[in-house]
Amino acid sequence: MRAPSPSPARRLCALAAALACVLGPAGSRVAGLQQECDYLQLIEVQQQQCLEEAQQENETAGCGQMWDNLTCWPATPRGQVVVVACPLIFKLFSPIQGRNVSRSCTDQGWTQLQPGPYPTACGLDDAAASVDEQQTLFYNSVKTGYTIGYSLSLATLLAATAILSLFRKLHCTRNYIHIHLFVSFMLRAAAVFIKDLALFHSGEPDSCSQEGSVGCKAAVVFFQYCVMANFFWLLVEGLYLHTLLAVSFFSERKYFRGYIVIGWGVPGTFIIMWTAIRVHFEDYGCWDTINSPLWWVIKAPILTSILVNFVLFICIIRILVQKLRPPDTGKNQSSPYSRLAKSTLLLIPLFGVHYIMFAFFPDNFKAEVKLVFELVVGSFQGCVVAVLYCFLNGEVQAELRRKWRRWRLQGVLGWSAKPQPPWSGSSGATCSTQVSMLTRASPSTRRSSSFQAEVSLV
Repeated sequence: MRAPSPSPARRLCALAAALACVLGPAGSRVAGLQQECDYLQLIEVQQQQCLEEAQQENETAGCGQMWDNLTCWPATPRGQVVVVACPLIFKLFSPIQGRNVSRSCTDQGWTQLQPGPYPTACGLDDAAASVDEQQTLFYNSVKTGYTIGYSLSLATLLAATAILSLFRKLHCTRNYIHIHLFVSFMLRAAAVFIKDLALFHSGEPDSCSQEGSVGCKAAVVFFQYCVMANFFWLLVEGLYLHTLLAVSFFSERKYFRGYIVIGWGVPGTFIIMWTAIRVHFEDYGCWDTINSPLWWVIKAPILTSILVNFVLFICIIRILVQKLRPPDTGKNQSSPYSRLAKSTLLLIPLFGVHYIMFAFFPDNFKAEVKLVFELVVGSFQGCVVAVLYCFLNGEVQAELRRKWRRWRLQGVLGWSAKPQPPWSGSSGATCSTQVSMLTRASPSTRRSSSFQAEVSLV
């Protein structure tokens, strides 16, 4: 009799490892993943050792040494019964422990496994098997969900980046930072697709193997860099808006250079450190598991950025409460609180405040909820940011309407309009004039105007 092949367990192991890799530092490790990989690797070692011993043993009367895909049965004289413990891997799927299996050596050779096949003898009943199938279905559903989310985010971010880049009147430091954030979201989405392709390209994905291809490791390294860069550009958005509200005068060009270093340079430094450490100390597999102390080289900076951004979010809300507080207490209080609620909701996706919900919880806390929240819901963050800070932005809409009217006039009348100076022919203040006004205005006026420019939605 042939025992069930461990390939389904390997497939579940690989899929869970990929989701844990996507989940990153803000999420949890999939329960039992490393233990399952350890058991599978132990089975491979036992198989190799059993087959080598079977080739070296002398031919004797009785039953020769045999490997049945899960257990090594030693050479035994006829008429004897061999009793061994159930394979360790069944501890992952069965609550019943301490069971044994046996085979008898007869004149016809080894008998069938007693008291039955491995699933029956070792307590892997239908309920436990259905749990394994449910886990596989859940992981596949999560993978499908975040694939849809990242695809939608990638499409909207491409359009938003093109709009902010092509229209010169939208060029300013604030929108430059938005463009870099959009690019980091797009790189993160592309890195997820590349990583999934590298891990699931073959028919039998195996994240438990000791050897990983260079391409697979490069895909994981690129993915980790894109994820960390995305978190740090969320931090840059918080730093820039807080600087606008809290600092009276500053050089935007000088600060922007620093933002570039923070957004792209700092993550690159940590990723290079992590790659070098893994090459020298943990160069096995595809580097897609996160249950190692070395993972803190990536996890610690991202957790720090989440915490700092949350503190900046609280500080900005405090400043807005002070600025939106009406001087006359007899006036209606609903309008300021409504504006404050709207401002708070608009800043949550831009700052990535939702990551604070699970960032500092234990790894085993609500693993399924964290998977859905961090992967499926988080995959739509790029789409939400692009819609709020590009497509619904008043300046962007005004510029698109102006360009559309101009293109229609040129197409219908064949009229070519001369380019107008930036101080005329525009309905409302442009991005460049707003920034210059913020620079020359008083601190109080500048703080109010800057936030209005940041959240000028219809």
